[in-house]
Amino acid sequence: MREDTRSRIQEIALRRFTEQGYEATSLREIAEELGVTKAALYYHFKTKDDIVASLVEQRLSELEELLAWVRSRPRTARTRREFVERYAAGVRATRHHGIAHFLERNQTALRDHPTLIRIRERLMELASEFTEPGATATQRVSHSLALFALHSGKWLMDEDGLSEEEIHQATVEVALRLLET
Repeated sequence: MREDTRSRIQEIALRRFTEQGYEATSLREIAEELGVTKAALYYHFKTKDDIVASLVEQRLSELEELLAWVRSRPRTARTRREFVERYAAGVRATRHHGIAHFLERNQTALRDHPTLIRIRERLMELASEFTEPGATATQRVSHSLALFALHSGKWLMDEDGLSEEEIHQATVEVALRLLET
């Protein structure tokens, strides 16, 4: 029951933060929509920042696991391809898209949020680990763009009526092409 309530709070907060904006959404509004008192909401989350942190902690954990995995492998084309496939599966399997949409719409309000700073740091580390030492600037940029291509497809194609599977396959294909540079 407790996890159900936490999850529901996260869903409501994520939707409201995305639709209304982080700063314009109050804990009271979230509690009212959930049908609980503000005190009951406080049992799960003391602040809006706590909700944001809970939303991105899972993704941060996934990034840290992936970072440990990629550091344990040789920096080869095969590792990069497997990395892209693992990363793409992670993006697809979580509520990543909804959270990314929320973050994109609330950049100013959340720019200095500690958990988001850690995510940016991990993404930069992944991009760095993703390329072998001595790579050219073009190779480094291409390999970094492969990582970000896995995110951008959803932004660019939301309105095109493509299925989730079509978008997933297209972004992986583009990312793999970028690895060949």
